[in-house]
This record gives sequence, structure tokens and C-alpha cells, in this order.
Amino acid sequence: MKKTSVNRILNRVLCAALLSGGAVAQAAPLPGLAAKASELAALPDGGWLSIDKQGLHLLDAVGKERALLKVRAKHLDLRPQGDGALAVVLDANAEQVVPVLVDLRGGTLTAQKPFPAPPFGIEAACLYRDAQRIDHLFVVGKDGQAEQWLMHGEQRLLVRKLALPPHTKHCRADDAAQQLLVDEGKVGLWAYNAEAEGVPGRKLLKRGAESERKREAGAKTIVMPRGQTEPVARTGDAADDPAIWRDPANPAGARILGTNKKQGLLVYDLQGKQLQLLEVGRLNNVDVRQDVIVSGRRLDLAVATQRDDNSVMLFTIAANGVVTPAGAFPTGLDNIYGMCLYRPRDGGLEAFINDKDGSFLHYRIEADGNAMSGKLLRRFKVGSQPEGCVVDDRNERLFLGEEKRGVWTVSARGDAPAKLSMVISVGPRLVADVEGMGLYHGDKGDYLIVSSQGDNSYLVLDAKAPYKVRGSFRVGFNLEAGIDGTSETDGLEVSSANFGGPYGKGMLVIQDGYKRLPDGPQNFKYVAWEDVAKALQLD
Repeated sequence: MKKTSVNRILNRVLCAALLSGGAVAQAAPLPGLAAKASELAALPDGGWLSIDKQGLHLLDAVGKERALLKVRAKHLDLRPQGDGALAVVLDANAEQVVPVLVDLRGGTLTAQKPFPAPPFGIEAACLYRDAQRIDHLFVVGKDGQAEQWLMHGEQRLLVRKLALPPHTKHCRADDAAQQLLVDEGKVGLWAYNAEAEGVPGRKLLKRGAESERKREAGAKTIVMPRGQTEPVARTGDAADDPAIWRDPANPAGARILGTNKKQGLLVYDLQGKQLQLLEVGRLNNVDVRQDVIVSGRRLDLAVATQRDDNSVMLFTIAANGVVTPAGAFPTGLDNIYGMCLYRPRDGGLEAFINDKDGSFLHYRIEADGNAMSGKLLRRFKVGSQPEGCVVDDRNERLFLGEEKRGVWTVSARGDAPAKLSMVISVGPRLVADVEGMGLYHGDKGDYLIVSSQGDNSYLVLDAKAPYKVRGSFRVGFNLEAGIDGTSETDGLEVSSANFGGPYGKGMLVIQDGYKRLPDGPQNFKYVAWEDVAKALQLD
């Protein structure tokens, strides 16, 4: 079969893959390590390139590893070259695309000089080989920013900047047609001119199943943030989940803990200044409980999920707010994700850990000397991907979010049956994805706050049945303070403690998916609970 025919077939497959979220069905089970790959590409000799949590693998035709390049890789693409291939992968830690020479005769993978990191987080990357056999790289950000680079030996030359559809997750180039193919969510598949010298036009190749979501009439109440943290040190989707530590001796001495899922754990003060960075790997969710008893020791502890090895990490918090790693324990999960803590009535500490497949593990935190561990108490499962959760310690109830379905509640007690009941389903008031959540314990009621990520708002409802909805709000610009609003929030936390100043009645800490004023890496915004209560007339 001619190479052009092969390319056309491959591009038809790629179009289908882009429209279906990047997945292509396999006619038969893949061999060996290829079956465990998160992304896969066929090589001219019948072998494979694959990426997973360990790195970039060169596999033979039966799936046996020939070479490994250790890198947390995403967005695999390749072109045949000589006796092998030229591949590119995104080094997700450094936010740089790395070219890799694949030598099929020698069975080696050799990393080349990386492309410079763009001024945005990379959501998609793909190769394009033009009519002169010059290799180009397209990198695309989630808000439509994109760049085209040229690779010539060790040179990495910026060709042009492009404006592409927002929320693009996949791209591929059709070399023969000189087109860059990108998906736009529910709209469809677009073809852009891949030639930088040509007219920068586009056309819609295939329309997606676009649907209109019915929204509740009326604008959302706007609350302005009072403060914000310094941006995280990584671009793209990095900041995720916050937690709050209260200083009993000094309200203004509180600490805000935040995860950077490309780097580790961050610690800020109430002015948003970064005080600590603990580079302990890809932490996703974090929670804090103070004055808990673990094997006879009274401690303030933070606990986080670690996605590099699917473990649970523990940290002690000293009286001066300094955070120190205190060990970890494995979970056996495949894709650890969210978590939250529970202090039972005996004063101990327990943790709920979830997996992307819907599994929940309920652990009792224990210690043998200085070594921390987890004793598994029970398992249960929801039907699809969860993440955010929070426990009402007073009433022994766990609230958990199933991202596409809604909020559930179940007894937090380890000896109780895991009988789930729906609090609120996804709909006009709560728009998927259901993400972060927190509990506010007030004098006039307890409130559950949930991130309604699909419409960039925050739903407030009673934390007791019948779970009456009290309203929802958005966080807008505070132009006088030079602080932007929040959007695409993953994690949040709220506390009713007195932190002084504007936070005398408590505060809400919210992860911001898009940092503006100016554009930059993500951060966390501080909102005074008094402002929320006034806006929603909660008092």
C-alpha cells in the first residue's frame, strides 16, 4: 500500500479519535506493555512507542520493552525518519515538548534539545512535516493560545502564534493535506492551514453533537475576592486543592496549604505570600485536621493524595505553622484522585481516598513510632469519576461529588453500611463537573459549598436534610485590589474560624483555573465568608 494511502487511512482514524476524545478502539488486545499504555503509536518495524506513568517505552512487536526514557510524558506523536522515527512528547513536569530520536536498529531512545516552554499550559501537542520535509511542532493551550515552531537540527524557531478554539484537548496534522486538525468540544473537528505562509483559514470538517444546556434564569450573585496567593511555579493545570490551618494563638497566623499537581505542596500566609514549597511529587487533594490523636500522640496533620505512586502522604504542622513530611502509605489504587479527612468522636483521624474509577477506600490513620500508616476499614464505590469530598465531623456524614452526576452523602462511620443517598443531582443549579466542596459551621446553620465547575459558580445549600439550596454565587474582579475572579475551580475549602480583619467570620479559599491581571500560572483566591453571607442573605 502506498504511503499516501496509509496516511489518509490514519488521518480518518485520527479524525474519529479526536471527535471521541482521543480514544481509538482496538480490534484485538494489545500485546505486553502496550496494553497498559495511556497513549500508543505504531512504528515502521511493527513495534510500538508507548507512554505511561514510568515514561516513554520502545516496544517490539510482541510488546516487550527495548528501551525506556524516564519522563512524565503526554501527547505522543511521531514521524518516520531514516531507520527509525522522530517522536515528540510533553514533559509534563517541565511543561516543555521534547523531541526524541528512535533508533529501531539499535533499540534506543535519545532525547533531543527541548522546545522552549510557551507562556501558557500545554493541552495538546503534535508534529507536522511540510513539503520540504521540515518538521514543525504545534503546541496548544486550553484557552485557545497556540504556537507553531520549526525544528532544524538544534534550532527551535518560533514560526507564528495562532488563535485556536478554546478547550482543545487533541491535535494532529495531515501532512499530505497540509492541515492542522483540532477538536472543539461539542462543536466538531476543525481543519486549519498548517502552512505558516498560507492564508490562516479554517473549515469545519465534521460537526459534533452540540447541545444546549438549560440554565436557570437570572444572573449569578457576584462576590469579590479579598486576597490571593502568589501564582504556582508551573504553568497549565497545576494548582488544585487548598486546605486551611488555624493558629489557635494568633488568628492572623493561619496557613493556607495548596497542592501543585506538577510539583508538590505549597504553604501560604493570609497575605498570599508563599512560605514553603515541599517538592514531594504530584499531589492532588489535601485536607487538614488539628488536635487529633494518632496512636497516643496529639498532632495537627495534613494528608494528601500522591498521583506519582498512588499513595497517601502525611504532614505534621507545628505550632508556628511549619509543615513537615511525616511519611506515606500505599493504597493499591490505579488512579488515586481525591480525598478528605474525618475526625471521629474518639479524637482519632480517618481518611476517605478515591480513585478515578469511582472506588473509595476508608482508612484509619495509625502510627508505629514516627512511621505513619493506614488501616483499611471499608470500601465502597460510585458509578463514575469522583474527586471532591468533605466530612461533617459533628454529624458523622461524608459528602462526596460524582463529577457528572451530583453530590451524595453516606455515613462516615467505619462500622456503618455504605448506603449512598443523593443530596443534589447535576442540573440547572449544579453544573458538571462537580469538583471541590467544603463545610461551613455557622451559628445559624451549617452549609455545604460545592464548586459548580461547568458554570464557574459555587452552590450553597444546607448541610442537613432536606438540603435546601440557599443560593449560588460567582467570584468576580476586585479591580481596586488588582485581583481577578475565579473560574474552572477544582478545589475549595471554607472555615468559620476567626482569622481577623475581613475574615473575622471565616474565609473561603478557591482554586482559580485561569489567573488574569496579568495572565499567568494558576493560584488561589481568598473570599471573606461575611461577603458570601451578605450576598446570599444567610444571616
